[in-house]
Amino acid sequence: MWERLRSVWTIPDLRNKILFTIAMLLLSRVLAHITVPLTPDEQTKLLQLFQTNSNGGLGQLLGLLDVFSGGSLKTFSIVPFGVYPYITATIVMQLLQSVIPALQNLSTQGEAGRLRFSQITRIITVPLAFLQALGQAAVFQRAGVLTNFSLVDPQYALESWSIVLAIMAGTMMLVWLGELITEKGIGNGISLIIFAGIVAGLPTALQNEYVALTSSGNGAAIVSAGVFLIIGLITIVSIVYIYLGQRRVPVQYPTKRTVGRGMLVGSAQTTYIPMQVNSAGMIPIIFAQSMLLFPSVISQYLTTSSVTWLKNVALWVSTYVVNTTQWWYWAAFFVLVVLFTYFYAYVLWQQQDIPENLRKQGAFIPGYRPGEPTSRYLTSILQRITLAGALFLGIVAILPTLSGNQLLGSVSLLIVVGVVMDTVRQLEAQMVMRNYSGFLS
Repeated sequence: MWERLRSVWTIPDLRNKILFTIAMLLLSRVLAHITVPLTPDEQTKLLQLFQTNSNGGLGQLLGLLDVFSGGSLKTFSIVPFGVYPYITATIVMQLLQSVIPALQNLSTQGEAGRLRFSQITRIITVPLAFLQALGQAAVFQRAGVLTNFSLVDPQYALESWSIVLAIMAGTMMLVWLGELITEKGIGNGISLIIFAGIVAGLPTALQNEYVALTSSGNGAAIVSAGVFLIIGLITIVSIVYIYLGQRRVPVQYPTKRTVGRGMLVGSAQTTYIPMQVNSAGMIPIIFAQSMLLFPSVISQYLTTSSVTWLKNVALWVSTYVVNTTQWWYWAAFFVLVVLFTYFYAYVLWQQQDIPENLRKQGAFIPGYRPGEPTSRYLTSILQRITLAGALFLGIVAILPTLSGNQLLGSVSLLIVVGVVMDTVRQLEAQMVMRNYSGFLS
């Protein structure tokens, strides 16, 4: 292993890529430590807001979003959402691609189409970042964190607009750094920035966990630590297993070769279609969180309404519907994750249009005719393997509640495992391309 690491470091251009990636990640963490100026009283209220049982569970919902920013939302830095608006814009563009022919045509235009698609995604990110910054500032104002926030009051307008525009600029700066990493570094830049935020908050989380376990002063702490390590190990192994799990469907491509004096002999080349168990990744969890966060934020807006019935409805929603301390909230979270996993898997499947591509290439699955029979067969396989992936994602999504430990959060583990495996794969590809024996071999 150490010999492989040394061989990676001895390649000048690969070493420069790694150093560039590290430098950009460090710069992203510098941005995360530039905070919005708050008074001591506002800082205290900000910490209280993120307590698990405060504000009808709103603190825990914000804590889930805080994962994507690496703790920047809890400190209210100029990048409180990380690259979350860009992720949302990417998801929206992928969904619109299946219903807008113009966007679908971009995928057939090669590199030029991909660049145009990325440009539109970045443009959509700007208004999404503005709306999210405005909404988050309004939530903080309702909670007493921001006491002088108003975009229309001349007395506070300059300060308020400065906060919103700084958050927008910070988000786009992170998106720019992520694209630089993808272009000139190693790995997917957006995923690595999220990964860096999670890793940056890991020492503090482990320290808090250690203090909580040792505060009891008896043998229960050792038992709790052992259970935590076992559950964590099983979860990581399961994520890797599902992440790599695939159903390989055999496919035959007809080929012809010349034998003797121009005689053509038909033959068939056999390959396979790798159908992933979890083709949707962590996107269903993001969808489910957004769906549950939206009514919570709206109810926070309306709890101070002057209309009595509207205020009562908002209090009922925040207390009974989107309260993270109630079991039905997590049951709804589980169901939404399962439904969104199926939904996004089918969206990706329709975009790929594998049965039609096989028919155009003259390929076929043994025992099934091209066209509709092949489509029905592949769809039935997709339904079965997606069920396993959807149930797994749903269980991992509610794992913090089942285990009582936030360190075993679904999104953080999925991101860490997925990013590490993708980065190692890219290093392996870089080594093989340079005629080395490979990073893992």
